[in-house]
Amino acid sequence: MISLDEARMLIRTETAPLATETVALDAAVGRVLAEPVKALRTQPPFAASAMDGYAVRSADLDGKPVQLLVRGEAAAGHASERPLQAGECQRISTGAPIPAGAEQIVIQENVQRDGDQISTSDASEPGRHVRRAGIDFSSGDTLLTAGTQLTPRRLSLVVSAGLTRLTVRRRPRTGILSTGDELVEPGQSTRPDQIVNSLGPGLAALVRQWGGDPHYLGIARDDPEQVRDKLASAAGFDLIVTIGGASVGDHDHLRRVFDEMGGQLVFEKVAIKPGKPTWFGQLGATCVLGLPGNPVSAMVMARLCLKPLMDALLANTVSDTFLLARLSADLPANGPRETLMRARHEAGTGKIVSLDNQDSSALSALNTANALIRRPAGADAAAMGDTVEYLPLGDL
Repeated sequence: MISLDEARMLIRTETAPLATETVALDAAVGRVLAEPVKALRTQPPFAASAMDGYAVRSADLDGKPVQLLVRGEAAAGHASERPLQAGECQRISTGAPIPAGAEQIVIQENVQRDGDQISTSDASEPGRHVRRAGIDFSSGDTLLTAGTQLTPRRLSLVVSAGLTRLTVRRRPRTGILSTGDELVEPGQSTRPDQIVNSLGPGLAALVRQWGGDPHYLGIARDDPEQVRDKLASAAGFDLIVTIGGASVGDHDHLRRVFDEMGGQLVFEKVAIKPGKPTWFGQLGATCVLGLPGNPVSAMVMARLCLKPLMDALLANTVSDTFLLARLSADLPANGPRETLMRARHEAGTGKIVSLDNQDSSALSALNTANALIRRPAGADAAAMGDTVEYLPLGDL
């Protein structure tokens, strides 16, 4: 067995990023950049008004009442070609280009207008309420680095920079394989000794959410030939995620078939609770991550191991960060394995409390949790108010 930190490190170091492809902007959200994004234009490309009001020459203002003659108007998308002369001003709208000769904006609330004249007592302050050209970015600036995942706000930045296509990492083609005679597909009738395969759809949703292209391979029954056929059906995939079937029981064939098919193991167990049976290897050019069969164990280890595996395939530079919080209730001493406890973190108080139900099959408890408390192996009992590490579960 290896530690969780070592397992996550091996996943990162043993996984090569996928090839790149070029996509249009409407297909770019959620993708990971394979190249930096550099601006093709300056934003804004001209000095613009930040407020509705009047464009004026700063030399015409001194903080005392002054009258200025209104000459023309500049609106957004309609620049005025008339330069200002001494004693003149120009009506201007937010976003409109600053006319030649103007140096600042007097907001309309500070003006009294009478026909074609205004009166104001504003002081001389060149640049006031003016957005200078390039205040956002200039042509050639690097706006986003390779390894950045494109969110809606980042996409808006890319569009404003003049790009129409982006080079991104290819989505990992991911096979999801459930195993076990006890499973039936959603919607099918169950015998008293069977359960619904809840993890197949759940993991497919996670793969999609984390940037992959999920393909459900179905259920392999407890038969080595079925396991072999299912694994073979995923030839050419970038990643296979298996659920269950990796223990040492007479009916667990997954690891043995993986070995027979030429699979190379990177690690076979993790010293963690829940999630000890998690394993990782390579089947030809395909990464294979084995998750436990217990639903909570599988979902927790998906967050801790599948997420960094997909990040490595996508060359995503984001990494998990365990945060700190104070306990709002005592915790008992921990056992010989590192433990991840389902918990509730209260954003308002910054405190965290473990849930009563820590059973590795209880999905309802996992849905109540919004965090995992990290307890080191052999940790002493912790008292209310002590600081503990935790991982938010916002995207699980």
